Amino acid sequence: MKALTIADAPEIILGLQDEIRRSDDARYDHRLHAILLVAEGLSCPEAGRLLGDAPRTVHMWVHRFEEDGLAGLQQKLRPGRPPRLSPTDLRAVNTALRRTPVDYGLGTYLWDGKTLSAFLERERDMSLGVRQCQRLFHQLEFRYRKPRPVVAGLDAEAKEAHKKTPDSRPSR
Repeated sequence: MKALTIADAPEIILGLQDEIRRSDDARYDHRLHAILLVAEGLSCPEAGRLLGDAPRTVHMWVHRFEEDGLAGLQQKLRPGRPPRLSPTDLRAVNTALRRTPVDYGLGTYLWDGKTLSAFLERERDMSLGVRQCQRLFHQLEFRYRKPRPVVAGLDAEAKEAHKKTPDSRPSR
């Protein structure tokens, strides 16, 4: 029988591995395949190489299988760090972002990470870093806009004074 090949195999392999990681059921099946390969006589490094996993990972799955059976291969909850902002805090931030910072006595007209951090400190007695506040803009689907400097209208002298480099053209 003729050997089959898959075009762009390295890219396909990465895509398939991503797909396996996305689904809890696919992860469970993947672990079952690793256990099956080890049960068939392959070593953990060999099974890991075939499946694209680290040997230590396969070893851990085998150990969990021997300890807890099939239940040891199930995906366990990984809750992570609890959020610092409660749903009430998020609603308050969302409401505040729909108004201007001036309405809260914050001396600027546009929201940015620094201003939102000051708002949270003042209104909610909560210290949140500037970068985390910038992430809140994205989470709340708020479009962050950087303010642009305003050059004084159409006044030619004010524009010339605002420039970083003076006009080198000879005056007439």
